[in-house]
Amino acid sequence: MKTLYLVRHGETLFNALHKIQGWCDSPLTKKGIQQAKQAKQWFEKQHICFDHAYSSTSERCCDTLEIITSLPYQRCKGLKENNYGLLEGEHDYLAENDPQKCATYYLQFGGESNETLKERMVKTLTDIMEKEDHHSVLAVSHGGACFNFLRAWQDPTEELKKGFGNCCIFIYEYENHCFYLKDIIRQEES
Repeated sequence: MKTLYLVRHGETLFNALHKIQGWCDSPLTKKGIQQAKQAKQWFEKQHICFDHAYSSTSERCCDTLEIITSLPYQRCKGLKENNYGLLEGEHDYLAENDPQKCATYYLQFGGESNETLKERMVKTLTDIMEKEDHHSVLAVSHGGACFNFLRAWQDPTEELKKGFGNCCIFIYEYENHCFYLKDIIRQEES
């Protein structure tokens, strides 16, 4: 059985300022750097070694990955966050947070639908895990991307209620072209 460790990036400046952040980017905050260090410590405590690592092309994900591991990694556009169109960088009170309503909400602003994001994440991560020598893989992505990926494999409602905070770790087992959520490691908020 293969294992995928899918990690949401650490807190960013736009997260702290409550700005919508999809394809636009902002740097990790001090708290975000600390969250990535805590994720690294969790992996070390569990004695988890990765044979391959991948990151969204966003700086916030690359920086998070580089704190977690010194393993060389590949940047993948398929791991990027949802494109929020004209709402990129705007205050997050303009965002739609209801999972059903936001399925197509961002299309009107030139963004992408949740279905497009889900299909992109599934294709990208399936292609990665199908590689013969990929048994323990780290991938760093985004909150919306992680949520929509989970939605492809199970009803995410109960897990969503618990939240998908920065640097949470989704642990998936991969077999026969399917992902099975084994656990979500959430950091305690301070």
